[in-house]
Amino acid sequence: MIAFDHLLAIAGLLLLLSLLTSKASGRLGLPALAFFLVVGMVAGSEGLGRIEFDDHNLAQALGIVALAFILFSGGLDTDWREIRPIMWPGLGLSTVAVIITALSTGLLAAWLLNLPLLTGLLLGAIASSTDAAAVFSVMRSKGVNLRARLERLLEFESGSNDPMAIFLTIGLIALLASPDISPWSLIPMFVQQMLIGGLVGIGLGRLMAGAINRIQLGYDGLYPVFTVSIVLLVYGLAAVLGGNGFLATYLAGLIMNQHDFIHKRSIKRFHDGLAWLMQIVMFIILGLLVFPSQLVPVIGVGLILSLFLIFIARPLGVFIALAPWRLGLREKLLVSWVGLRGAVPIILATYPLVAGVAGADLIFNVVFFIVITSVLIQGPTITPVAKWLGMDSPPALTPRYPLELEQTAGLDSQLVDIEVLPGSAAIDKQIVELHLPAEVLIVLISREDAFIVPRGGTTIHPGDRLLVLGPEAEIEKVRSLCIVKDSKP
Repeated sequence: MIAFDHLLAIAGLLLLLSLLTSKASGRLGLPALAFFLVVGMVAGSEGLGRIEFDDHNLAQALGIVALAFILFSGGLDTDWREIRPIMWPGLGLSTVAVIITALSTGLLAAWLLNLPLLTGLLLGAIASSTDAAAVFSVMRSKGVNLRARLERLLEFESGSNDPMAIFLTIGLIALLASPDISPWSLIPMFVQQMLIGGLVGIGLGRLMAGAINRIQLGYDGLYPVFTVSIVLLVYGLAAVLGGNGFLATYLAGLIMNQHDFIHKRSIKRFHDGLAWLMQIVMFIILGLLVFPSQLVPVIGVGLILSLFLIFIARPLGVFIALAPWRLGLREKLLVSWVGLRGAVPIILATYPLVAGVAGADLIFNVVFFIVITSVLIQGPTITPVAKWLGMDSPPALTPRYPLELEQTAGLDSQLVDIEVLPGSAAIDKQIVELHLPAEVLIVLISREDAFIVPRGGTTIHPGDRLLVLGPEAEIEKVRSLCIVKDSKP
């Protein structure tokens, strides 16, 4: 038994090593999470650390908590106004594409591994979820962005496809545990989980967004604690009522982000850091959980399944799911290619272990191998494939201003960065000549590598970035002055 103080030292060391090794992710083009996984494997019972960990129940419990906070943070960083135009194609990817990917991969797995059909489908369902966060970490490290529509589509898919994969996994485990249950019973179960999860997430998201401004806690540090309690309450209540807790937490974050509430910026930063901590901890734990020697026998089958998932199952699901919408061939190809696997499939692979499903060890090892190969094959190639397909765009160079606005109760204004485009109505005019609304104030101007404190006589130049304070409706009037009239937003 490891002493508690030794355990704390080991935990701190593993976290530090994970952060230090992740700095190599940009140079190698691999997601940082892959390095967290390696740290766990090296520290495991068959690695240099010799840390023995095989508690699947604890790993699953921690995984559920981690996923709840990760999905809440993802919703809290999502702007509904940007997601709305691509909502229906995104829902197609998070439902139809997941089902087709799971079905095709599961059928091949059942045949290759000589598994019962339901067990093979279970493996396919576990491996069907994607991790767009890993994709974007690679793109950012290489200084390349996807085109806006594709980026928003993948962001929405990553937050909304996990509940479907989780539902399929739990449903198939239930069918394996009770063979007398009809597969058609999963349909009302699906409707119930999504409906209750959606209602709880939207309802509590709206309720808490208003309550956080009225509760008037005595200390600023208590507001992040308040949102932590929201995550636990939303997930727990949805699950108790028979709904999908993961969908509920994602929607609660999404709904809260559409409202202005006290300390919003600092709370979003807190949950972003908490989500990273959860991902690091989960990958280290999952790395500890795997036995590298058990991966060797599944290399052949795992590689076939991984290549099938990358080149056939994922594209098949994407092309069918996006068929009703007008996306070009190159866009569909890129969406197909960036279906990177991440933490969720490995966490889901613990579910059969806890449920005592026959062949659960094999499923865990194969899924683990699929995730590793997905990271190694797709990770380094995302940027060149995006450039080859012409779907990349240069990253926006948003200046880091030396001040920011912290939302407080009673403040109905936003601090927004607006770029002045060449050919717009504001060019070569003094600020006083723009006749801005009385409620709007240009706080700072970023010009080349310098910041300018504006006055009424300050002239606007092409390429200036204006830091504007005011109500959202009035800020839109300023934005209209800074864009080319004939340009499309």
